[in-house]
Amino acid sequence: MNQYKFPKNSLIGGWVIPESITDKLLELYNENLDKTLDGVVSDQKVDKDVKDSKDLSIDPYYFEPPIHEYRTYLQDCLEQYLKLYPESNDVQPFNILSTINIQHYPVGGGFKEYHFENDGSLNRGARNLVFMTYLNNVEDGGTQFLYQDITVPAIKGLTVIWPSYWTHTHKGVISKTKEKTIITGWYSFTDMFNLLDTRITE
Repeated sequence: MNQYKFPKNSLIGGWVIPESITDKLLELYNENLDKTLDGVVSDQKVDKDVKDSKDLSIDPYYFEPPIHEYRTYLQDCLEQYLKLYPESNDVQPFNILSTINIQHYPVGGGFKEYHFENDGSLNRGARNLVFMTYLNNVEDGGTQFLYQDITVPAIKGLTVIWPSYWTHTHKGVISKTKEKTIITGWYSFTDMFNLLDTRITE
């Protein structure tokens, strides 16, 4: 698994997983189009002017192929991230505890506004790290990080991990020529996730 190098002070890690895995994930998405829903924004509402996607949500405890194979490579990426930034492991235990999403963006679609993944709210307050893998090549697409002044290219198999906080405010680079599909989710603090989840359901 090859590393895609970003400046170390960006706190963004990147590794390229095999295309055989990304192809199987695309197949999984296409086989379950009837289960996809419009993507939502931070207030859990559909707003296609902000985010125009069709999302397939996958339970975090679902480990059938090809999710199992993907999770194996993703774990390798996480371990490499923790070696690159060892302090990122000097925290409370964390894991993938909420849904993993395969998101498909049409031509001209994407998450068009700057945002970040943890604003301290009940729904998002336990998120620690973000992961994302591009499932296809989009030459004029990617992800733009505001304060790092970095645009991550949409390269098939490129898996990116970064902190979930405002320091890593980002948005999609909108392609005018191609559709884009990614798989993405969060590593959440276990104790905090369980506490916040209890409060949400009460």
